[in-house]
This record gives sequence, structure tokens and C-alpha cells, in this order.
Amino acid sequence: MFAIHMQVKSLAGLFFAAAAVILLIYSGGGCANVIAPSGGPRDSLPPQIVRADPPNETKHFDRQKITFYFNEYVDLNDVYQNLVVSPLPKNIPQVDRKLKTVTVRLKDSLKENTTYVLNFTNVIKDITEGNKAKDMLYVVSTGDYFDSLQLSGNVKMAQTVKPDSTLTVMLHSNLEDSAVFKQNPDYIAKLDSSGNFLFRYLRPGTYRLYALKSEGGMYMYTSKQQVFAFADSAIVVGTVPPPPVRLYAYAEEEAEKQAGAGTETEPDKKEKRLKFQTNLQAQQQDLLAPLQFVFPSALKDFAPEKMVLTTDSTYTPVTGYKFTLDSTRRILTMNIQWKEGTPYNLILSKDFASDSLDRGLLKPDTLKFITRSRKDYGQARITFNNLDTSVHPVLLVSQGSTLKNAFPLYTLNGNILEIDLYTPGDYDLQVLFDKNRNGKWDPGSFDKHIQPEIIVPLDRKLNFKANWLLEPEINLKPPPK
Repeated sequence: MFAIHMQVKSLAGLFFAAAAVILLIYSGGGCANVIAPSGGPRDSLPPQIVRADPPNETKHFDRQKITFYFNEYVDLNDVYQNLVVSPLPKNIPQVDRKLKTVTVRLKDSLKENTTYVLNFTNVIKDITEGNKAKDMLYVVSTGDYFDSLQLSGNVKMAQTVKPDSTLTVMLHSNLEDSAVFKQNPDYIAKLDSSGNFLFRYLRPGTYRLYALKSEGGMYMYTSKQQVFAFADSAIVVGTVPPPPVRLYAYAEEEAEKQAGAGTETEPDKKEKRLKFQTNLQAQQQDLLAPLQFVFPSALKDFAPEKMVLTTDSTYTPVTGYKFTLDSTRRILTMNIQWKEGTPYNLILSKDFASDSLDRGLLKPDTLKFITRSRKDYGQARITFNNLDTSVHPVLLVSQGSTLKNAFPLYTLNGNILEIDLYTPGDYDLQVLFDKNRNGKWDPGSFDKHIQPEIIVPLDRKLNFKANWLLEPEINLKPPPK
């Protein structure tokens, strides 16, 4: 009886406590807020396969339709870019999803005694948070065994030694060089963010290994402007795993750039005078650069003898300069060894040039400017530790995407590079390992089986200041293998 009495008393207490809360909420104070309950912790788990039909690791597989059942509602993420099927099919499978299921319909005839792998990495994601499934493999065999061999490696860009995860790595069982131009490979693999790749469930054999940027879903080397890499020799995949392979990718030819000074503007037919722009800044000429003229339209006629350079107020003629006109006939360059802090006059005759509409100057003109002083520039005395001239290192100095200078370090007497004048600013440094010692980066050539030269970025910058001498020490490393 005592226990029952205490239970009733307790229930009465809860009732009066609840009533008190209700009165507090709805009383005249009106200061209480109703707070919605929390939704709980964020879902960070990717979808999981509950069941597959036919099951994973089925032998004597003979179906054209595969259905996957997941533990939650799923969606597809760029399925035809991310799904990797090995061996590579002639026709891409059809992939559909509905609620918690994903259906794959194969469109190729299946080969005998072949291990097929469907890699769904980054293909499947959940509806709510977009969590993507990682390393989701489905493996079946049309025979009574599974191929289980592997090949791993890494791909970097030759000019930066950085990865490009958009490249695809390929294995060809056809060992002829022409195969990479004419047919799709047997196997493909994607790169991760570090440039690593891994082929799994390979059949034993000898393969050619390539990497490229796929063009329109085709895994063929179709253009020398295409990013490409190749292994020097065929790779034997057997019971003893081959060592990891390193590839360096390059584009043998640069794509044509249709921008800036290379693009001719529509001429203004109402304009009667020939116009141009120069690279002078505040009527000052950079000691380290030529004088340049840029014309809106291509020049039809150009007479360099009618451009006369003089100096100071006496108009004394200057010698030792040369004019060159580029292939577009729109950029005119004047090359000369400038003297510092010197006023110059460039006298232009009325008919020194004319464009396709026969526009010239309306009267003679004189371009007045002064060259900068040495104190406007910085200097550097760089000491290189561990300098190995046998690998032909070249120091590349760039600003943004523009290469400013290339200094062959293998020509130094000692390990110190002295730079007399440099425009103030921050500069990035790289080291080119110049195999043919021509002072510039050379891409590879698959036709000649020549690998690209390697450029390694240094983990420091040079900050040139006006009238200031830099004296840094730089530690060099051997070229990567």
C-alpha cells in the first residue's frame, strides 16, 4: 500500500508541475518561447549497399542487369564521368536510380573467363547531405576465378611537378605505339588529388602504360596539344607485383591563344589617323625591356629608316638599335641597350608606317621619354647550396604566369649567381633540369620516345626592392625520378 500511495503522490506532483509550466507560458508575461527540438547530429555517413542482385563476387556471371539496394535514398553524381568499368566496355552501361535502388544495364557482350569491376567511387551520394560513397567496388567473373593482380603509380605535370586529377591512366595490352592513337585501352584508372592511381583485379600480361586528358569521352591520344604521359617500357604484371610507376605529363604543343595583342580589332573606318600604343609608363622606359608599339590593325607598309632615335636636347643621333615586326604585323619592337637616366627622342616621319586602310600619321611626330635610373632596380647575390651542374639546372624566375628570366646555373664559376638589375616585385622560383642545355623547357615527344624535361618549384620567392641587394641562400635538390 505504501508503494502505491507514493506512486500516486508522485503522479500528482508531476501533474501540478506541468500545470505550473502551462500557466507560466500562457500568463500575461508572454516572455516564454517555444523552441523546436534539434534535428540531431548532421549525417556524415555515405550510403551503404544492403544487397546486390546478383551478389558481389559472383562467379559464372551471365546477367546484363545489376540492381543495388541501399540503406537510404540515393542520387547519382556525374555518373558517366565518375563510373569506371574494367575492362573498358565499348558501350557505356546505362545507370538509373529510384529511391533506394540503383540499376545498371550492361550493353556489351561479356567475354569468357573475364573479371569485371564496376568502381562507383564518387558516383553514389545520399539525397540529404550529398555524402559520396568512396571505394565502392562491385566485382564479378564470367569464369570460375577472379583476376587479382595490381599496378600502382603516380602522375605529375612535368612543368610543375604537381598532380592533375582530371587525367586518366590507361593500360593497353596491344603493345604497338599506334594503339594509343587508334583504340581504347583495356583498363583505365582515375587519379586521386595527389596524382596516385591503382589498378586492381588485373589479368596477368604485358601492358603499355599511358596517361592523358580524355577528349569527349575517348581515351585516345588525338592531338599534340593534349596533355599526355607514357612509360618508357612495357610493364609486366604477374605474380610478383611491379614497382610503382612515375609518369610525367606534358603537352607537346601549346594551344593557340586568341587574346590580347594577337587579336585584331575591327578597324574604325571613320578614323583617318594611324594610332598606336606603347609600353612606356609615365613617359619612362624600362632599362630591361625593349620599346614596343601596338597597332589596332596590321601594318601594310613599314619603313624603319623613317624612325630616328636621338638623345638629349641636341638631338644627337643614336646607333645600335633594331626594329622588328611580329607575324601579325601589329606589334613593332625596338631593341637597344639603353643608357640609364637618359632622355631620348624618337622622331617619326609622317609616312613611317601605314595600315590596310592606308592610314598614316597626319604630320611628323616625336616620342619623348627618359630611361629609368639604376637605383630604381634591385640587385641579388644568390648562393646555391648542393649545386650539381651535371643535371644542368636552370633557375627560372617568373611573375604570375609570365616567365621573366632563365639563368643557366650549370655555367656558373662557383655556386653564386649575381643579378645586376631587376624590376622591384615578388617573383616565383623554379628549377628546370635542362637535358639538352638549350636554356628552355622542352616537352616530351612520344614519336621519338623522349620524356619531358622536369621543372621543380622552389619553396621560396625573391622580393626585389629598389636600390637594395638581396643575398639569399637556396638549397637545391636533385631532380625527381
